[in-house]
Amino acid sequence: MELIKCLIAGSGPAGYTAAIYAARANLQPVLYEGVQTGGQLTTTTEIDNFPGYPQGVDGNQMMDDIRNQALRFGTDMRTGIITGTRLDQSPFLITFDDGSQVLARTLIIATGATAKYLGLESEEKFRGMGVSACATCDGFFYRGKDVAVVGGGDTACEEAVYLSGLCRQVYMIVRRNVLRASKAMQERVMRTANIQILWEHQTKEILGDENGVTGVRLVHSNGEMKDIPIHGFFLAIGHHPNSEPFRPWIEVNEEGYILTKGKTSHTNVEGVFAAGDVQDPRYRQAITAAAGGCMAAIDAERYLSEQL
Repeated sequence: MELIKCLIAGSGPAGYTAAIYAARANLQPVLYEGVQTGGQLTTTTEIDNFPGYPQGVDGNQMMDDIRNQALRFGTDMRTGIITGTRLDQSPFLITFDDGSQVLARTLIIATGATAKYLGLESEEKFRGMGVSACATCDGFFYRGKDVAVVGGGDTACEEAVYLSGLCRQVYMIVRRNVLRASKAMQERVMRTANIQILWEHQTKEILGDENGVTGVRLVHSNGEMKDIPIHGFFLAIGHHPNSEPFRPWIEVNEEGYILTKGKTSHTNVEGVFAAGDVQDPRYRQAITAAAGGCMAAIDAERYLSEQL
């Protein structure tokens, strides 16, 4: 069975950056790209907040750039999805969706997190054309415009408050008659003049044309329907960390995010490291994911050097 010195799971900014650092440290990394090559950023049309791109960059282009940099230093890129692991002894046994298996001396988990969507056809149609799951990433494009945020928890409130500083009007679409957010966050929302909460409403359909989102159709709990003109539709109903294949061995929080030790990428299993959105429920930015990938590769290199 093949023995890999450093196996990286995931191909977003965390995985590719880990590969760059691991390859330069002569760890001969093998990276499995997973379900979505390039990660969530490949669904974003333009990225304006990643250093080094003063004019902005298309999400696919940026991920291709980082991927090619990892390839330049000799990363072995492979297709495949991890479906099972055995991490109670080293080297670790990793199983893939085609039934193949490898052994890994170190494992960097950078499988990311998947934004939760409502499941509407129109939502998929306008993804990247007004539909977003990250206000910090995309809010800038809606300066002075009207937008809507779906959700009633802390994340939704945080997104709404953030957008209120950029947008003319922010509608919060809340299916219940109360917010689930902390009292402090609720008070911040209530104090913000240009946030309007639409209680007991659910999204029926996102409206738009060839240029993107133009409005949203809502239904009240009493059955009444109405359309609201907006340019941006932000989902804030949570993320799902892609940590399932590792959970029998790796400690996670109640939401499934991998727990790391202090300000490192170390997990509870020696030789296993985590980086990016799979362990970061707070920031969820490309730049912080890339930084985490750097940390994980350095931690893996130091771990291996200590084993000699």
